[in-house]
Amino acid sequence: SLGEAGLLGGPGAVGWRLGLIRDYGFSGDIFDWMVANGRYPPDQLLRLVTYPFIHLGFSHALFGIVLLLALGKLVSEAMGQWAFTVMFFGSAILGAAAYAVVLDDPTWLSGAYPGVYGLIGGYSFVLWRRLEGSGPGQYRAFSLIAVLMGLQLIWGMLFETGTLWLAELFGFFTGFGLSFVLAPGEWDKLRALVQRR
Repeated sequence: SLGEAGLLGGPGAVGWRLGLIRDYGFSGDIFDWMVANGRYPPDQLLRLVTYPFIHLGFSHALFGIVLLLALGKLVSEAMGQWAFTVMFFGSAILGAAAYAVVLDDPTWLSGAYPGVYGLIGGYSFVLWRRLEGSGPGQYRAFSLIAVLMGLQLIWGMLFETGTLWLAELFGFFTGFGLSFVLAPGEWDKLRALVQRR
């Protein structure tokens, strides 16, 4: 941001962010090429875990950090730090992979949001379990994701936002799904359910 403002690095600093996105962002086209050719170069696979650290601007990074801190605290308190780490990176990786497989969008993916939405999935899972037995009230656990997706829809109608929100939605479903294994006591419930069948 300082380079783009001309305060650091001279004239060449204007392209620093684009260079970072090119070198560390996630490209659906590159992912499609890897799957089609059955070749997975480590430097290209690394993009699945580096793209959440590259943002499009200061405000894009700031909102991502605020959401990560708030939701990360909630999820790590409910499930533990290891579960938080697995959920964040698992949601970022699977959110990006699903984005590449489902869409043929050449737009590069960057930012922490698919991982953050995975944490929203984990948080929703915790609320869902807490409200278990309350009947229709249990679905209040999904109010946060409903509000966020509603805001995404309104924002998309006002401004051309593209399809990047789908990676976030895939991240949410990944985080929610991982909670069936990562949340305390859930692994035992899942194992007991499988043994009964």
